[in-house]
Amino acid sequence: MTGEYDGTIARTVRVLGAPLDLGANRRGVDMGPSAIRYADIEAELAAAGVDCTDAGDLDVPRLETSSAASRESTGNAKYLDEIGRVTETLATEVAGTIDDGAVPLVLGGDHAVAMGSMFGAARNAEDGIGVIWFDAHGDYNTPETSPSGNVHGMPLAAAHGRGEFADVEWAETPAVSEENTVLVGIRSLDDEERAALRESEATVFTMREIDERGITAVVEDALEIATDGVDGIHVSLDLDWLDPTVVPGVGTPVRGGVNYREAHAALELVAERDREAELLRSIDVVEVNPILDRDNRTAEVAAELAASAFGKRIL
Repeated sequence: MTGEYDGTIARTVRVLGAPLDLGANRRGVDMGPSAIRYADIEAELAAAGVDCTDAGDLDVPRLETSSAASRESTGNAKYLDEIGRVTETLATEVAGTIDDGAVPLVLGGDHAVAMGSMFGAARNAEDGIGVIWFDAHGDYNTPETSPSGNVHGMPLAAAHGRGEFADVEWAETPAVSEENTVLVGIRSLDDEERAALRESEATVFTMREIDERGITAVVEDALEIATDGVDGIHVSLDLDWLDPTVVPGVGTPVRGGVNYREAHAALELVAERDREAELLRSIDVVEVNPILDRDNRTAEVAAELAASAFGKRIL
């Protein structure tokens, strides 16, 4: 993806690595932050005119040191206690970054890290925050409904306080309203997850709508919904949102995703809206698995897309 800084004032960004893999079902995603850094994300952000600092990685628990008993800590949710502790730590780092006047760019790790991103981004947001969820999946299961027990399929339901997540201090985030939550490019849902999303106030744009209307129209609508009456938005980018022919290094690939150019167009629209009103409060880029990747291709795309979100443009 080519592009140059256009000379406009850019944002200050702090990179936070969250090498968590306890929420996923395939090993290797904990190496995602390192792979994205190896893809030279700092250079990509510099091309967008971003003032970037790297705060390094959070110290997260590893599978080898986690108690097997924790798999049953809350219903069918594996390692929920450990993931909860990571969520609290990451939320503190994200909130502190925002207080310092920077935008936190969280590099996952599996998608369970988004609970910490959202929880931290919502702290001190008097009017709440909106969420745009670029993903193949809804991530709207709860410990009770999840077929796998993998928490990376639950973070959005957790933020909305669904099911067993209601009143869980580190999970439910009242400042993240369903009305300002938009899922984009969804194409794989479990049955109970589908029913929960239909019942919720969240907006879901499936891949069919992108096929019919185009990525630009869908993302513009998503931005209108997510930014309505809030202090800012959190953008969560799961690399499996893209078609696996573009990004092979993801743990839960689903055919029929957005292509390379559509993904960049979507993130460029986020940057345009942010340029107008500085509405981008935080962003996470997750589910890069180097073990499953080829020539670090997925990490390179992740770095490029992050730069597009912060204003890297072709002209």
